[in-house]
Amino acid sequence: MQKNKINPQDISTNQLITWCPGCGNFGILESVKRAISEIANENKLDKKNFAFVAGIGCAAKIYDYLDLNGFYGLHGRILPVALGIKLGNPKLKVIGFAGDGDTYSEGISHFMHAFRYNSDMTLIVHDNQSFSLTTGQATATSQQGFKSKAEPLGEFNEPFNPVKIALASGGTFIARCNAFDIQHTSEILKKAIEHKGFSYVEILQKCIIFNKEMNDLNKLMFKIEDNKNYSEALKLVEMWDYNSKKGKIPLGVLYQTSKPILEEKWFQLKQKLEK
Repeated sequence: MQKNKINPQDISTNQLITWCPGCGNFGILESVKRAISEIANENKLDKKNFAFVAGIGCAAKIYDYLDLNGFYGLHGRILPVALGIKLGNPKLKVIGFAGDGDTYSEGISHFMHAFRYNSDMTLIVHDNQSFSLTTGQATATSQQGFKSKAEPLGEFNEPFNPVKIALASGGTFIARCNAFDIQHTSEILKKAIEHKGFSYVEILQKCIIFNKEMNDLNKLMFKIEDNKNYSEALKLVEMWDYNSKKGKIPLGVLYQTSKPILEEKWFQLKQKLEK
């Protein structure tokens, strides 16, 4: 149980933040701290009731800046580690932090199966459409023509549409946010963490060093009301193809529904939850 009220600064560490000045990760960090502190205070939870997993990359550096129980996983393997924590203690609120390379390249199989398992945990994907920590190689969401040291002729392949993949995989909570809109992002993250089931939030962010071509997307973004209609979700996830500066980019809960969670289907885990 919570002993004292938790403020966002209570979740901060004293480590020097080494993200590039102006990076969207600063906004994501603040949004996460606000969401967790609100959930903790409303439900009278202590910081020890939360656990998180980070992979490798710019997004994963958030591990150093959150004063919570956490685990550094391998690149692309955030979800198996998060699931392992959840199986060990299903009462924990488990949150995974990963980049677009982490999730949609090395981790794509884990990503798709996580929706099928529907364990009660949250995945937050920081998507800047490049492997920025390793100097800007293309990821699965990089646009065609994106040039890097690894692909000087440009990316030939079309990008994934991860929110569409999430919907097709049976996702029960699919959302998208803008890293620079801290208030809206914190509200969506709070809903995601409180959702009963596997929740997935993709946060679009600029990379101010690499893939600058995709930085001017704010003019395409618009906010939606929480959506629970599957037919409407099909339209929302197809509005933007991750490949251009055309179309519209909906922000908010693109789809939410209810299905049995893994912890209730697995007898031993259900017993742990009921104790």
